[in-house]
Amino acid sequence: MFTHDDAVSLGEELSALRRELHREPEVGLDLPRTQERVLRALDGLPLEVTTGKGLSSVTAVLRGGRPGPSVLLRADMDALPIQEDSGVDYASRLPGAMHACGHDLHVAGLVGAARLLSAHREELAGDVVFMFQPGEEGYGGAEIMIEEGLLDAAGDPPVAAYAVHVFSTGMPAGFVGSRGGTFMASSDSFDVRVVGKGGHGSSPHAVRDPIPPLCEIVTTLQTRVARSINVLDPAVVTVGTLRAGTARNVIPEDGLLEATVRTFSEQARQDVRELVMETVAGIASAYRVEAEVDYRHDYPVTVNSADEARFALDVAGELFEGRTFESPQPIPGSEDFSYVLQKVPGAMLFLSACPPVPDPAAAPMNHAPQAVFDDSVLPDAALLLATLAARRLEGAAE
Repeated sequence: MFTHDDAVSLGEELSALRRELHREPEVGLDLPRTQERVLRALDGLPLEVTTGKGLSSVTAVLRGGRPGPSVLLRADMDALPIQEDSGVDYASRLPGAMHACGHDLHVAGLVGAARLLSAHREELAGDVVFMFQPGEEGYGGAEIMIEEGLLDAAGDPPVAAYAVHVFSTGMPAGFVGSRGGTFMASSDSFDVRVVGKGGHGSSPHAVRDPIPPLCEIVTTLQTRVARSINVLDPAVVTVGTLRAGTARNVIPEDGLLEATVRTFSEQARQDVRELVMETVAGIASAYRVEAEVDYRHDYPVTVNSADEARFALDVAGELFEGRTFESPQPIPGSEDFSYVLQKVPGAMLFLSACPPVPDPAAAPMNHAPQAVFDDSVLPDAALLLATLAARRLEGAAE
């Protein structure tokens, strides 16, 4: 239907779009400039385009020339609240915001797929839904788009959904990988506020110091996770902040810790929550302080359909011979594409966009202020997404 040369012919245009997005990153659910650029890039294509109500999303439907179901392709659009330190000449112009996770490449790759598929619309055995999503970085944008009717955009729900995520380290640019089953972890978070009774640092017996129980909660959680959670269904609890006190000779009234939890199954997810609540309550009681826990379930486990992951890897293997791999284990990062995969069978794939460096393993990773992504992989991203959609529709028709 389309060739690698067709995709390569779009490379300069897609790179220009990607770098334009990179210079003006936007964080969260409200991405007006990004949305405007996406709409401009899609202008003139035979698409039914709608925008979100509660977020700056773009949903576009391409109606195929032959009857059939629909397939969904997704790109996230938001940046991170990070000060860029990459040194590239198209670096962010906005202080404190950076496309450090490659979502600018995702947008350009999906625009490329829309161009390839639109040029062969009459040959498609069904419809393609293009999902341009804000708020992946902790805002649950995919869930909001689903609530606003994303999965009904083409009429009936899609029969499959695919997304490509770039990474900036580990292996040379152009390698594509995935796996069936659990692919990425869930992500939850919790805050613990310990309230005691403040006073003079010379007289701890006369007060109730919140700092020792806070510290004990941190260390006990690590031990209890290691000794209570099945090693074959692991969990990671990371305390990222610990705050208490204003002066060295003052015992504070209260203190706060903030943490994240990563798990690879719903059972482990629930087990860790119970473990946290028990641990905090027990330590608070032992130290005669009050403890308030705010525990939030954020992103679910990302689970690829076994059949769709196999199909996607087979397609990638045909397109990029010698550049595919099956991930031997899940990845502890999390993704809100998980919300789509809870409702539609599909697969997320990873695509290396590591810059040409002597040692790919030493390249800065996603979310680092120094992360650099090689946009020479944009034609590969566009070709992969477009081919997955076209062949999946053809397979459904057969």
